[in-house]
Amino acid sequence: MRKPHNDSVSASDITNGDRAGKAKHTPERKCILTGKHDARDTLIRLAIGPDGQVAPDVRAKAPGRGAWISVTKAELIEAQAKGKLKGALARAFKGAALSVPDSLADDIETQLQRLTLDRLGLEARSGFLVSGAEKVDTACRSGQVALLLHASDASEDGRKKRDQSLRVGLEEEGSGKGGTILPVDRGPLSMALGRDNAVHVAITDRAAAQRILSALTRWQFYTGCDTGANADDGPPVASAVSD
Repeated sequence: MRKPHNDSVSASDITNGDRAGKAKHTPERKCILTGKHDARDTLIRLAIGPDGQVAPDVRAKAPGRGAWISVTKAELIEAQAKGKLKGALARAFKGAALSVPDSLADDIETQLQRLTLDRLGLEARSGFLVSGAEKVDTACRSGQVALLLHASDASEDGRKKRDQSLRVGLEEEGSGKGGTILPVDRGPLSMALGRDNAVHVAITDRAAAQRILSALTRWQFYTGCDTGANADDGPPVASAVSD
């Protein structure tokens, strides 16, 4: 019997969606360091507080003027060390007195991690997330999984078994497709989900998977983290499998 069609998503789905969305006037912002424009949701906003201190605003909700960046953590650290960041910020904030904390690059990473884990927690509470090796295997083999994720400390054997189950559900055995390794281990993941020992998780709703990937790919890009299941087949971004 043919298994249900799997509406799994990938980072490329989001990228293609962004390109299509530009025709619908998707908001864009300009990176103050590279000068390049991109969809607002793919950049990181920096805000300035009443005391003049610059802080990350990855949810883009802080009041007042903001500045946007689209660089990796390593590039940001280099720009800060060379004084390029402060100069770019001074121009963006129209010469306002400001200070840039030495911890800015780390603070951004912390916020991106929290954003992704918070999103996973929300999807879990909405009933779109399955955890536990056996439950994940069952969901994968039945073709119900839109996105498969592994904690960074998941065993290689465990990842391979879950990935194989995913391919069975997709009827694409031998393709090498698989899940994505998260940039955190089971500790923070379990805490975010409110579950014990969460190592492998499966997202069973396509829209939920897209929301998670939107946060996760931004985090991965910033950290330069290669966590894809098929690192040799493309850029180091989160992916499940495309249709």
